[in-house]
Amino acid sequence: MNISGNTVFIPGGTSGIGLALALELQARGNTVIVGGRRAALLERISAEHPGLGIVPVDTTDADSIDSAAKEVLARYPDLNVLVTMAGIMRVEDWHQPGSFLASAEAVVTTNVLGSIRLIAAFIEHLRAQPDATIITVSSGLAFAPLAATPSYNASKAAIHMLSESIRLQLADTSVKIIELEPPSVRTALLPGQEDDERAMPLDEFISEATGLLAAQPEAKEIQVERVKFLRYGEARGDYDQVVTALNASGPHGPRSCARRGRDSGVHHRSH
Repeated sequence: MNISGNTVFIPGGTSGIGLALALELQARGNTVIVGGRRAALLERISAEHPGLGIVPVDTTDADSIDSAAKEVLARYPDLNVLVTMAGIMRVEDWHQPGSFLASAEAVVTTNVLGSIRLIAAFIEHLRAQPDATIITVSSGLAFAPLAATPSYNASKAAIHMLSESIRLQLADTSVKIIELEPPSVRTALLPGQEDDERAMPLDEFISEATGLLAAQPEAKEIQVERVKFLRYGEARGDYDQVVTALNASGPHGPRSCARRGRDSGVHHRSH
């Protein structure tokens, strides 16, 4: 993927990694459109960041995705990059179905089915472009699980394998598949994460990730250094130690998160 001169749609780009990536790509000479559910937030983002396009979309709703795709393509016929950024992460306690089933269904609907529906809505248009890219967003937790967030871990593992698979299928087209694999980043994805010193500062993540996109235009996976501890534990042969270290401490360790999941059913959007 070339780092400039694109027209990019980022559903789920109204906060966190999505918005930061949108602004960085805009600064690098791309036309960028962000999508989200809340009209007031979209209008505020548009006012604060002149030139940034906005389109309403609810990635849990198939009809909303179809409507958004039609609007994006009508307004931006040169669209050649789709970033399937929208996602949620929930703390869950799997001891009883009443404490996790609804949460798990919501996570899978948003993170997995939402991405599939977005790709389905844009794939024919992207295939018709001379050079197009789909950027999927998985996570370091696709490769090593955080005990408190089973559905999120599984959804991101699904996104990883989906990316691997459709890359093979689309090898005969102009569409590239790039998988962005964030580590823990200081966003509001979970309570306490914005202030967690163990998480990577958002600006540092965006700078390193876009630097990799620019330096490695043929890359299949964008991996900042911090995510490699999780990404390659199994290949290195220290997977068990990685999982132990990941779950040993912090605001989302297994005990505190299981308790919080029972008490509050925390739900946050955006990566």
